[in-house]
Amino acid sequence: MTSKTIAENRKARHNYFIEEDYEAGIMLLGTEVKSLRAGGGNIQESYASFENDGLFLVNAHIAEYGFGNRNNHEPARPRQLLMHKKELIKLEALLQRAGKTLVPLSLYFNERGKVKVKLGLAAGKKKHDKRQTEKARDWNREKSRLLKTDGR
Repeated sequence: MTSKTIAENRKARHNYFIEEDYEAGIMLLGTEVKSLRAGGGNIQESYASFENDGLFLVNAHIAEYGFGNRNNHEPARPRQLLMHKKELIKLEALLQRAGKTLVPLSLYFNERGKVKVKLGLAAGKKKHDKRQTEKARDWNREKSRLLKTDGR
């Protein structure tokens, strides 16, 4: 069994320089997991931050489960992320010192059926950086097209 992607944040690589990737578990309720299995997750506007006693995923939207009863979950509640204590200490120090942010890149089920979040340690891009990235991507696409037609 391979990992199955639930939601992906495609804008993250456009808006940020991703320096390092981390994998974290996420504390969910039963109806949230059922909703994710049905494809009801969105992490476009979300981010991870340290609050109170741990690392939390903020602004992630998991749709209410259709067959849930009055005990259904709240769609946009903060959800705690689970990582080793050493990793959490290291990340907190990096975030405070370097002025970086933690952006969720994808939400997926791993091989064991557990929901995981792939986080990226990110630094924001300026407008000219975004244009430069887009220019390089367009040039690489054009270059591959030219090589493909010339290769016959």
